[in-house]
Amino acid sequence: MTQVYDHGGGVRSLKVPIPDNPLGHTLVYVVDTDRGPVLIDTGWDDPASWDTLAEGLTACGTSPAEIHGVVITHHHPDHHGLSGRVREASGAWIAMHEADGAIVRRTRSTRPERWLTYMTAKLEAAGAPEEHLAPMRTAWPRSVPGLAPVLPDREIVPGELLALPGRRLRAIWTPGHTPGHVCLHLEEEHPARLPGHGRLFSGDHLLPEITPHIGLYEDPDDTTVTDPLGDYLDSLERVGRLAPAEVLPAHQHAFTDAASRVRELLTHHEDRLTGLLALLAEPLTPWQLAERMEWNRPWAQIPYGSRNIAVSEAEAHLRRLVKLGRAEAVAGSEPVTYLVV
Repeated sequence: MTQVYDHGGGVRSLKVPIPDNPLGHTLVYVVDTDRGPVLIDTGWDDPASWDTLAEGLTACGTSPAEIHGVVITHHHPDHHGLSGRVREASGAWIAMHEADGAIVRRTRSTRPERWLTYMTAKLEAAGAPEEHLAPMRTAWPRSVPGLAPVLPDREIVPGELLALPGRRLRAIWTPGHTPGHVCLHLEEEHPARLPGHGRLFSGDHLLPEITPHIGLYEDPDDTTVTDPLGDYLDSLERVGRLAPAEVLPAHQHAFTDAASRVRELLTHHEDRLTGLLALLAEPLTPWQLAERMEWNRPWAQIPYGSRNIAVSEAEAHLRRLVKLGRAEAVAGSEPVTYLVV
């Protein structure tokens, strides 16, 4: 049976599974409107996930065919994956922030080999050893989830109310996890009259126990030097000032006291940056830095694909330290190494 939770006030959540992923599931929210139900995120594109979503909607007294619209917090496949199937079943509109919409368009138009070449070069420049690069040089998976995501047909404009008849849902741009990540502020009194300002659908920006991944914004054709961690920290502070009565995240469970969780995450990243400065007392490549950083398991136990994500996170932290003037690239080093200033 699909797990359905009624949050009150015309909001329910469904646990849609993510196959072979320790996160377990995505919380897809069903929001009642005067024109029919609207989904916030849709879940991973997998037959079992689709069946779970459909069963959950039935348990809510509706069906995929009755969905009026889909609001996507960000483009990742565990959030946007089933959007196409929902639109096929219902004709629903799909809304996404333009920055993530651009990623979807680019992903659809870029050949897989181009991504492979680009990522191999990026990892090589980061100091990845040849044994890690070799599989990427010789093969490409036959099927890569998320490489053909459906195009959105509406743009989420930060600060504006979304077109949800009978509801007040305002988009809050919260870049960091992705360039176009949005949180959605339901500006209505909490059904249990909890103190605070409405409820916040936080996507992957603010989770009760997990620190969201902050890596580089990858674009093979854009050489702009971005600062994703800086974007994320600024976005966290903005969300903290909203002071919602309750946070409805895309993973784990709903929680209150958003301001306290924001402070924990700000402290976590400040502590991590301080720890990295200690490591950078000697010149290190991004790969070497990732090997020495603290993760949820020893580096030797981190799976192949997750190491790529870890290196991207190490690079995002390096970008932040360089921007703050606390670290710098060592001139002439190849692959590039970084050193505390």
